[in-house]
Amino acid sequence: MTGPEKVALREMRWWDIERVFRLERELFPEDAWSRGMFWSELAHARGPAATRRYVVAEEDGRLVGYAGLTSAGAAADGDEGTGAATGVADVQTIAVSRDHWGTGLGSRLLTELLRAATAFECAEVLLECRIDNVQAQKLYERFGFETIGVRKGYYQPGNVDALVMRLADPSTPVNPANPGNPATPVNGVEGTETHG
Repeated sequence: MTGPEKVALREMRWWDIERVFRLERELFPEDAWSRGMFWSELAHARGPAATRRYVVAEEDGRLVGYAGLTSAGAAADGDEGTGAATGVADVQTIAVSRDHWGTGLGSRLLTELLRAATAFECAEVLLECRIDNVQAQKLYERFGFETIGVRKGYYQPGNVDALVMRLADPSTPVNPANPGNPATPVNGVEGTETHG
């Protein structure tokens, strides 16, 4: 059994795309992203005007997960210093290799994305989740996400519906092991901590 403590998270870079793409095809064979989609996302992930945060998870040099988020907010739009979070972030993807399911790695990846949303000064985080992916839905619910709608036929070519989920404030810490006690910070997700 592997554990999340042996897995290192770091920024995704262009040289990771081939390994990420292989895991993407393995986990999402019907609706996998193309290499070009990952290249496009990473083109907006660095520099002062960055609007994306993508991370990879590695264990002993092997890619075992990845995650990404996009933002449209005050910091992302260059309007810093307003003092209030006004933007919206969107979780684009979270993927964990099958041999790491149930280890807490998905929680670590989501925590990193929520840190990024906070750093981007986003007031809320949205995501789409396959209606048949109950495991992912439970993860998001533990972090405080709530279902706000359904997108019919969102995932193609399988014509699978997506739940639209929303987290009202990514800077409010939620303990995924005890969602009823939001005062317990998890992995440092609070305030406007900036990572980078």
